[in-house]
Amino acid sequence: MALKPSEFILNKDGSIYHLNLLPEQLASTIITVGDPDRVNHVTKHFDTIEHRVHKREFHTQTGTYKGKRMSVISTGIGTDNIDIVLNELDALVNIDFKTRKVKEKLTSLDIIRIGTSGSVQSDLPIDSFLVSETAVGFDSLLHFYKSENIQDKVFSEALKDHLEFSKDNGTPYVVNASSALLSHFNDSSYFKGTTVTNCGFYGPQGRVLRLPLSNPSLNDRMASFEYSGKRITNFEMETAGIYGLSQLLGHRALSLNAIIANRGTGEFSKNTTKTVEKLIANALDRIAGI
Repeated sequence: MALKPSEFILNKDGSIYHLNLLPEQLASTIITVGDPDRVNHVTKHFDTIEHRVHKREFHTQTGTYKGKRMSVISTGIGTDNIDIVLNELDALVNIDFKTRKVKEKLTSLDIIRIGTSGSVQSDLPIDSFLVSETAVGFDSLLHFYKSENIQDKVFSEALKDHLEFSKDNGTPYVVNASSALLSHFNDSSYFKGTTVTNCGFYGPQGRVLRLPLSNPSLNDRMASFEYSGKRITNFEMETAGIYGLSQLLGHRALSLNAIIANRGTGEFSKNTTKTVEKLIANALDRIAGI
């Protein structure tokens, strides 16, 4: 059955609605970054660049690094944008743009996030790198999809009980990284952890400027949580959405985090640009070998 124009939306030039991309402009290995300006920080290392496309906050460049074709895409901040980006990336490879039908043979993408994050644990140092083995979504995105089969419900319930989560906050969802991609980052260069994806930067992450919090002890409770040897290590705003939608759509996903803040000690990196640049260079070499 052909997808309706209101569901599968194309621009006048035939490109996908938000990303403004044509299928041939996308590589099967994709690096996502939150900040549109960070796309250039990644692709300045490329040997060649064949496409530059942008619309709104979604900037894409496709080229090669050490002979491997890759696309770098900015998502903006938050899992609301991840819902757009992941669905449209999948459409670019798995929907026929002429017939508007899902292809019989599906393509699996490698999607690697390179981003910044704040540590929940005092012993996770500033300017270190962390790879997210597991992600916990506080944003509810995955609950809008049939996703029970990929969620760790026991982990979620244990966390909810420990945090004394209000029913008004919803139910966290727990999903895992691609084990195949994770194996390429399995050494002492990267801490491994469980990443909480928040629906905001201030109150949801326990920051107080002028507004009081409904659960002032939430961060302390997260820092003290442990389940099957896992603890909550860091906060950011996209990983759980990437992991969840990637698994549902049959793609492999991994999130790499530059730790630029430590919420336990109150520290913030003195040179975030240098830390992110080091993570980009390290990640590119590893991704080129996948």
